[in-house]
Amino acid sequence: MKILIVDDEELARARLLRILNTLEYNDVTQASNANEAIEAIKEDTYDLVFLDINMPQTSGLELGYELKYMDESIAIIFQTAYEEHALKAFDIGAVGYLVKPYSLEQVKQSIERVKLVKEEKGEFRILSKTGESYLLLKPEEIYYIKADLSEVMIRSAKGFSYYAQKISDLEKKLKAHKFVRVHRSYLVNIDEIKEMETIEQSKLRFSFKNCSDNVESSKDGAKDFRDKFSSYK
Repeated sequence: MKILIVDDEELARARLLRILNTLEYNDVTQASNANEAIEAIKEDTYDLVFLDINMPQTSGLELGYELKYMDESIAIIFQTAYEEHALKAFDIGAVGYLVKPYSLEQVKQSIERVKLVKEEKGEFRILSKTGESYLLLKPEEIYYIKADLSEVMIRSAKGFSYYAQKISDLEKKLKAHKFVRVHRSYLVNIDEIKEMETIEQSKLRFSFKNCSDNVESSKDGAKDFRDKFSSYK
């Protein structure tokens, strides 16, 4: 589980980090303010955020809304010295609420609740639209995704469908499902690639196992793909 701690108090971050390490959660990143937290979410995907409510400039509640907008699948456990924010926290979609000073056992129980909620939600699906109908697609059913202004076109065995979200936001959600950005306008499913052909300026042209479409990368996208590809099995 990848965890982000957001708290302006260094001692509070250090204490929570010790608790998490004791519970054998070692993939932990720290942020001391809202800007650092937002940058962390932009750069990586997190399963869980421990978010302090009482922070200067941007409160944890405001930041919670922002983080949920950036990644709706992220779990949030709020932490504070006061209980009066609990109702607002759960309105945002918090999975847990810890009142300082909390114990190792309370942290453990909160994380177990996060795991249970994720299991209950089941596998990730994308609800896209084609005409007046809707498709509920698994990531593995998608060949590639193309940006189309403020939304995307999804190519699957069922043809093209639309999803009302920017490609940069969808890229983050599909990172764990072996999708790679090969162009500012394209995400491709690595498991669906049939062949790759080098074309002008060292770009790549991708063909797919189950459709006759081709997708061409940008020059930078081709370089990033070549750098990353060896990490996929």
